[in-house]
This record gives sequence, C-alpha cells and structure tokens, in this order.
Amino acid sequence: MTASPADRVARIQAEWARERPDVDVRPQGVIGRLHRVAALLDARLDLVYQRHGLSAGEFDVLATLRRAGAPYERAPGELARFTMVTTGAMTKRLDRLERGGLVTRRHSQADGRGRVVALTPAGQELIDRAFTEHMRNERRLVDELGAEAADRLEELLTVWLATLEPPE
Repeated sequence: MTASPADRVARIQAEWARERPDVDVRPQGVIGRLHRVAALLDARLDLVYQRHGLSAGEFDVLATLRRAGAPYERAPGELARFTMVTTGAMTKRLDRLERGGLVTRRHSQADGRGRVVALTPAGQELIDRAFTEHMRNERRLVDELGAEAADRLEELLTVWLATLEPPE
C-alpha cells in the first residue's frame, strides 16, 4: 500500500519544502504519518472501550490485572509502571473503577503498609468481554493492510522500538 500523495503529511511537507528548502523534511513523512495513524487508531479503539463504559486508561488497568493471572491483582505502583502513567493518574483510574465495582483495594498481606488492587468478578467479566471485542477490532484494522504489509510493518516497528526504548 502506498500513501496518497495528497495526504495531510505530504501537504505539510510540500509547504515546508517551499518555505524552507534548506531543511530536509523527509523524516516528517515517517514521524508525521505515525502520529496521524496513532491518532486515527486511538479513535477507532476508543469506540470499543466506550461501548463497555471504559476509557482507554481504565481498559488498560483492567487488562493489566487480568493478564496478571489468578488472583488478578497487582500493587498500585506495579499498575502505574505497567500502564506507564503517574501514580496520581493511577489513583484517579482506580477510584472510578472501584466505584464501578470493577476492582477492590486492600492492604497487602505481605506488607501491611502496601496496598493491592484486585479485579472483582464483575471486573473480570467486563474485561473479558471488552478484550475479546478489542482484539476483533484490532484484527479488522490490521487486516486492512494485508498480511504481508502487516508483517513487514511489525518487523520495522519492532526494530525501531528496540532502538528507542530501553530494555526492561
């Protein structure tokens, strides 16, 4: 698949090339398109979360707890680290999820000062339904590329991510 020569990024590049011919704007073709693709994908992914009464961040918290395996719990600091948000943002997410009966918070048995967040049965049921629909949605979006292009893109993004992100 090739990009349309009239996409937004190409128009921006043409304007910059006209105004600043001394600057190489070719990297904008990659970075700009990645930003546009990410924004458009986020909008399509958010539709699924919203159908389940969740924000993207809340989906992320529930999914992180669910994939932890039984008993589906983690410390709040772990949740913040796995979801890459601040502890303050995590507290807000947890407050809303707890009010909705989707998670509980309790003192850790291993460390009386620590806390543990756990999925409730309602939270597990919701994330299982939402995750199933989410994966169907992702499959549909990726399938628009075709299998060969999707495989190539995954390889390229894996290599690039490895150069940008420190190993865990």
